[in-house]
Amino acid sequence: MKSSGIGGQAVIEGVMMKNQNQYAVAVRTPDQKIEVKLDTYTSFSEKVKLFKLPVFRGVLSFIESLVLGMKTLTYSAGFYEEEEEKAKTQEEKAKQEKKDNVMMGATVVFAVVLAIGIFIVLPFLISGLFGKLITSQILLRVVEGVIRILLFFGYILLISQMKDIKRVFMYHGAEHKTINCIEHGLDLTVANVRKSSKEHRRCGTSFMLIVMVVSAVFFVFINTEILWLRILLRILLIPVIAGVSYEFIRLAGRSDSKLVAVLSKPGLWMQGLTTREPDDEMIEVAIASVEAVFDWRQYLADNGVKKYAKKFGKSDKTGASGKSASTGKPDRRRIPERLRTPQRRIGMAGMVRTVRTERMQGPELSGTDEKMRR
Repeated sequence: MKSSGIGGQAVIEGVMMKNQNQYAVAVRTPDQKIEVKLDTYTSFSEKVKLFKLPVFRGVLSFIESLVLGMKTLTYSAGFYEEEEEKAKTQEEKAKQEKKDNVMMGATVVFAVVLAIGIFIVLPFLISGLFGKLITSQILLRVVEGVIRILLFFGYILLISQMKDIKRVFMYHGAEHKTINCIEHGLDLTVANVRKSSKEHRRCGTSFMLIVMVVSAVFFVFINTEILWLRILLRILLIPVIAGVSYEFIRLAGRSDSKLVAVLSKPGLWMQGLTTREPDDEMIEVAIASVEAVFDWRQYLADNGVKKYAKKFGKSDKTGASGKSASTGKPDRRRIPERLRTPQRRIGMAGMVRTVRTERMQGPELSGTDEKMRR
């Protein structure tokens, strides 16, 4: 069955799912209801067509994923704020939101700098200690790559011991299992999701592992004796490495090739650390997020599942996303009724509420929050 094209990430007590220019964040609130925020996201590639080309699109996707990921994490965390935060006036909340946006930007920058320091610079410096024992530059770069992978592995093991992170990893598992359920032609029910795999080829964990491997190959070609220049060139190559790694993950999600399946195995094994088996309530949250942005029944009909093919027929003009193939604009006949209204209670015994929010633009390359939409 062809790839659904949807992707997402785990957030605090919830799941974010994205399908083309729409995304939804479903969160299990403290009162045990499911809150679903539905929004649209316009990628910067819609303005600059260069970023629709191979490798370039991977660089932009990496940046936009970081920005959207931080924004959805901040949104989900808001449901678990302290009581004094809830008592604030609208004006105080607006001021706090501005501060939060600044903090979010600073956090993204700090996280990127820290990641570069730990996973790019540190392995290089450690491998340099073996310089007197290993004369081959190629072998030295292999050692550097192994150190980088071990550091990443150790980092994942360390954070996986935290209680809150364990729950995030369980929601991560729910996200994967929900997508796998759809892409294997099954009805999107809790029972079917529960028995689906929690590993997926398009996972960000696999992407990070591919980045580690690809970087080792690229760094072999850095040939200079100047220490600071070797470090600088490694940092400058990060966007290229991210772009190439993205192309592999994109191919892995769409290809049935045995070679691609073999090459994807290490990433799937690594996901054993970043995903956990979710409980049924977590699965319900993931399902709510998917259904807010993706018509999975039409998708199954388009892929020849008889039960739905007879009922819906194949969408010649409109895909499962609810967009016209010719104009790319939403076809309201395909958009579920609950998503056409500004606000309405839906599904799961009245425990789900969907909220539509204003349209947001994708981040400019400057990364300023004011120019964001996802």
